[in-house]
Amino acid sequence: MARTGAAGRADDIERVQLDMAVDLLGHAPAILDARRATTDELRFLARRLTEALTDALRVAESRGDRLPLPGSAEDAEKTGSERPSLPFSSLEP
Repeated sequence: MARTGAAGRADDIERVQLDMAVDLLGHAPAILDARRATTDELRFLARRLTEALTDALRVAESRGDRLPLPGSAEDAEKTGSERPSLPFSSLEP
């Protein structure tokens, strides 16, 4: 079900930002593999990739703020069960 109003517009903007990031990532290897890429071209790519990553992190944070934490009481209500959450410290090498 598509959201309407401000939330729907925010979803549309997020979709455009993520689509642009995908397009940029599609072009990046060609520039990086080009033996004749200039410093200015590489800087331009680095700036655009930084912008895309910033947008993607903003989208993830925004969507994460709208989702219950795994294993929380709110999550258990929505899923109908309590799921154990994996502590981030266990992911460290």
